[in-house]
Amino acid sequence: MKKYSLLATLCLLFAGLTQAAPYDHVHLAAPSAEDAVNWYVKHFGGEAARFMGSNDTSLAIDRVMYGKLAVIFAERESTGGSVGTGIDHFGFSMPNVANIVATVVADGGTQLGDLIEFGGMQIGFVEDPWGTKIELIDDANLRGMHHLHLSSPDPEATLQWYAKNFGGSSETFAGALPGLNYGDIWLLVAQARGPIVPTQGRSFDHLGWNFEDLDAGADVLKANGVKFSMEPRDYRNIRISFAEGPDGVRIEIVQK
Repeated sequence: MKKYSLLATLCLLFAGLTQAAPYDHVHLAAPSAEDAVNWYVKHFGGEAARFMGSNDTSLAIDRVMYGKLAVIFAERESTGGSVGTGIDHFGFSMPNVANIVATVVADGGTQLGDLIEFGGMQIGFVEDPWGTKIELIDDANLRGMHHLHLSSPDPEATLQWYAKNFGGSSETFAGALPGLNYGDIWLLVAQARGPIVPTQGRSFDHLGWNFEDLDAGADVLKANGVKFSMEPRDYRNIRISFAEGPDGVRIEIVQK
């Protein structure tokens, strides 16, 4: 009976994953988490926060919340920027892209290339002071933290891997780019232009998803052939684990 109960649980969980596991966070590196938080809030909005939104002032301000999505900073020097890894950049949707690019450059960031038009939207690329590439896009349909843009020698296979393991709606962004839509963020994959190195230790260290039942979810992922670099374990008042994605992308899975 227990065997059939477990099988039913895994089947239900797998069905949920094919719909979409909620996307949770990105984890970046900076020497001072609070300085990085303030810089991101200044230029891209959001709300400065502590772990799990705690009001405990003994906890560091180490993240910016964009609705339910978090940009979290680990206090360390990175081994390099995001470009050249399996996570090329992530993006924010905001009006007045040109003005934001200018203020970012004036405040320690770097502009990458010229402003361009794509699908009727203005786009600009910058790099934050700690090495992470950021796309700014004026997409009126989705404001705030907008997308994750991975880099892969086989974009189609990579998208299929994420769809199989973390769900999402397979759609075409702006009528041109195949991707996965998680409702509050897109996952897109571009063709790699050169060798890809692992994300761990770089300025953009990992992606993060949220599972309702981490242990059961880990069983499903392992059955799919996903390798875990850290098994599910308790951390403060949540559970966390780390898995390995295609192209050296490190993935954290949490249960809150």
